[in-house]
Amino acid sequence: MESSSRVVIAGGGAAGFFAALACAEANPKASVQIFERAPEVLAKVRVSGGGRCNVTHACFEPEELVKNYPRGGRELLGPFHRFQPRDTVAWFEERGVKLKTEDDGRMFPVTDSSQTIIDCLLNETKRLGVKVRKGCGIAEILKKHDAFNVWLTEDGMIECDRLLLATGGTRGSKGHGLAESLGHTLSPPVPSLFTFHVDDPRVHALAGISVPNARVKIPGTDLEESGPLLITHWGLSGPSILKASAWGARLLAERDYKFPLQIQWVADHDHKQMMNVIHDARMHYSRKHVALWSPVGIPQRLWERLVTAASINPDITWNTLSKTGAIALAHEVCAGEYKVAGKTMFKEEFVTCGGVVLKEVDFRTMESRVCTGLHLAGEVLDIDAVTGGFNFQSAWTTGWLAGQAMAEMK
Repeated sequence: MESSSRVVIAGGGAAGFFAALACAEANPKASVQIFERAPEVLAKVRVSGGGRCNVTHACFEPEELVKNYPRGGRELLGPFHRFQPRDTVAWFEERGVKLKTEDDGRMFPVTDSSQTIIDCLLNETKRLGVKVRKGCGIAEILKKHDAFNVWLTEDGMIECDRLLLATGGTRGSKGHGLAESLGHTLSPPVPSLFTFHVDDPRVHALAGISVPNARVKIPGTDLEESGPLLITHWGLSGPSILKASAWGARLLAERDYKFPLQIQWVADHDHKQMMNVIHDARMHYSRKHVALWSPVGIPQRLWERLVTAASINPDITWNTLSKTGAIALAHEVCAGEYKVAGKTMFKEEFVTCGGVVLKEVDFRTMESRVCTGLHLAGEVLDIDAVTGGFNFQSAWTTGWLAGQAMAEMK
């Protein structure tokens, strides 16, 4: 790319910033500008992980990493061999930001503050001469031979040689419309990470109670996930629920978010194993009250609800529990069915399924296959992941690849 080369980036999020920095560092002669229509940049970085910023995940094998992407995993395998979480960690540490790994694999800055990540990215734009324009988006794009005419929402029109769409994937994303205007097709966006509305006496008024490893299934489908499960004021959340919502994003949207949910409150105990546990409890803890002691470590208040749901008198002891009662209790613990009546977006990790169809993008360079000189990165593409830092990693990776490609000399 010649010294006069002009690069315009639509979107001041993780992918847009990383692309801008990669491009400016690889080609200091390039003029790189970021345009963000919102009043502030890096908004999702700020709120991620409860304000701590879940930068990435400590999964350093690309073949394992891609298993966390309901959409885009196959396409990301090659890119992750070029830039993966280990590279993300190194990139930030080289710029003075050390990351730490939590027990579940999520990685955060040691400061536990997203501002640390924001400051790092903003400082790099200043160091490298990248211009950042807030409150000014892109309204229209016209391809003109080997360049683009770009009309801004403020201040008229500019020209550029390379253009990156990194506007995110929310419903109604301006980037989707711009991509369509340049010849791309879209997979319609629907929510990906969301919690389940459940109004059921078994979980009513138990907000804040969680189990460390539950298994959730949606009967009649192949959807089945395990992991921590949290009871909330409106229903159910936690990693097991969020993973199910991600893998079932389109299916659950088609069902208007109304469907049955089967819960195995202790993931490593199926019905047969639970019956064995109950048998042991009747033998060895005969005088304990069934309602007051759980043999599988389920939180007490939840356990009491499950005992009640099994129509067991709370006053009986384990040695007087009938076989019918034992079977009913095992069913409640291992296969109780709950009616889901809607969804709530998981605000900290707002993600959508859908976007620019992946076959229309060259994942070696993130360049469009239908519009030369146009690149795409982040959630404007039909890529999304489960919660845990994986969505940011795809943004860093696709942004870095796009930036490298846009910096190449021509």
